[in-house]
Amino acid sequence: MGGAFLRYDAIEKARKVGVKGVIVGGFNDEDLKKLLGYDLGVAITGSEEIGLTLILTEGFGQIPIAQKTFDLLQSRSGAKTSINGATQIRAGVVRPEIIIPYETSKSGGTETGKPAERGMETGDTVRVIRVPYFGKIGRIKALPFSPQTIETEATVRILEIGFSDGSTVMVPRANVEMIER
Repeated sequence: MGGAFLRYDAIEKARKVGVKGVIVGGFNDEDLKKLLGYDLGVAITGSEEIGLTLILTEGFGQIPIAQKTFDLLQSRSGAKTSINGATQIRAGVVRPEIIIPYETSKSGGTETGKPAERGMETGDTVRVIRVPYFGKIGRIKALPFSPQTIETEATVRILEIGFSDGSTVMVPRANVEMIER
């Protein structure tokens, strides 16, 4: 796992020494073209034969991994991990997966430390995944119940996000992803 940006020469070195997967914040799209030998379209990705799995947690460009994501992954350093880089950004969205099993107790095999599943709540940390605020991380300030009409004239459920610079924006709920605690 890397904390931020990965360059082509680093991924080439990783392939040569037998690394099976790399998790990093960002990667240059031109380096991806160089790595693959062709320009990757927007179809389903993740089955390319490049000798390792590459997961970009944030996307293309020099974008560091979100601090909470980095801390979580770093806290599980050395644990057996399974990764799947398959991605599809059109209908039927598919996102890359990083699976690190929880430890099990010896007396009954129950999971320990598993977070309870829940929806978004005020105060939760989220990352915006669409422009114009793509990649920005903030906290939910409000979750209005009633759908609202947005600039595209679609009527959707929205949320209010406060960013660390003090600014506040309203975005469709579908345009954010939760960052687990």
